[in-house]
Amino acid sequence: MSFSLPDFRRKWSCRGNMSAAAAMVTAGLGLSLMVSEPVYARNHAAPLDIFGLGTPRPQRSIHVVRIPLPKPRPEGAPKGMDEAAPEADGRPSPDKPSPDKPSPDTASPDKPGPNKPGEAAPPPEKQLSACRLALTEEIAIAPSIPDIRGPGACGGGDLVRLEAIVLPDKRKVAVKPAAILRCTMASAIADWVRTDMVPLATSLGSTITDLDNFDSFECRGRNRVVGAMLSEHGKANALDVRALKLANGQSIGLTDRTISRDVRERVLHSVCSRFSTVLGPGSDWYHEDHIHLDLAQRRNDYRICQWNVWDPLPQIAPLLPAERPEEAPPREVAAKPEGKSEGKSEAKSEGAKDEADDQESAKPAAPVDKPAAHAGKSKPTTKKRR
Repeated sequence: MSFSLPDFRRKWSCRGNMSAAAAMVTAGLGLSLMVSEPVYARNHAAPLDIFGLGTPRPQRSIHVVRIPLPKPRPEGAPKGMDEAAPEADGRPSPDKPSPDKPSPDTASPDKPGPNKPGEAAPPPEKQLSACRLALTEEIAIAPSIPDIRGPGACGGGDLVRLEAIVLPDKRKVAVKPAAILRCTMASAIADWVRTDMVPLATSLGSTITDLDNFDSFECRGRNRVVGAMLSEHGKANALDVRALKLANGQSIGLTDRTISRDVRERVLHSVCSRFSTVLGPGSDWYHEDHIHLDLAQRRNDYRICQWNVWDPLPQIAPLLPAERPEEAPPREVAAKPEGKSEGKSEAKSEGAKDEADDQESAKPAAPVDKPAAHAGKSKPTTKKRR
């Protein structure tokens, strides 16, 4: 089956004209509907007005209503109930600031206001440690001091200046000079004096008045050796004690050999049970005249207690003898008894005779004369060469 243009036109000759006529009829009906619609319907958009060609809708007018504001209160008008109530109670009105207290908008010289550029805010207050809260004035006079940050790990935080220790009976043991220590070390020293040293002084018939502080905080190496490991003194974790002074004037020197050995041993057992490091005489020659105490932390809670409690010094006789009286006999005569002097002299004379006889017998005997046969023959004398 074949198609050709003449056959197509002959078969479909009216289709194009019919579509065009239908379009024109549709447009005419739309225009007639738009012209014939009532006025009230024009307020709404025409359903077939796709391109906005219909009659524009009228816009409604907007009425602006002005609300009158109240007039300001005259200066001579009485105050209202709300304003009079705060002043009657003695409180300033919120609208009118009191002369003593400046308004929040007014900037004070110390506190910047909203219009004034704010300065650097002060650092927040440091929270007190548990040790600082426990070390009250009923235990020790130890005010807090700022943290110390020295070279390396020197210094530390939570430091106090231990000035005195308060005993249970409210008496004070002055620390001379005041020691700069960590709070934990200061608390340990105070507990040691209050618990152990007060009964010791009581057994000696007196009370403690002073604690001789030989050294506390010092940024240095061990034994003051340059380049050595940082000492616990450089961490404010050590105290060197030399003596405890009593109210009766006596001083308990911890390394004094004239003090009773029992007293020094009691101090030894006390400090070695409380502190992790105790150095005294016998440890090294740096600690021959004082006792070193610290709370150094070591592995497995290792402790060092090196303190030899030496025996008291012996009573030494005078170096020079007493002067010899003038009427005393000579030393040689005085050293010999009278009864034995004569016997010794006789024995000495007899001994001298025996020695003389022995010497004579020891001498060689004189040569015996030769027999007469040889008397006639004699050798010629010769001169010896010199």
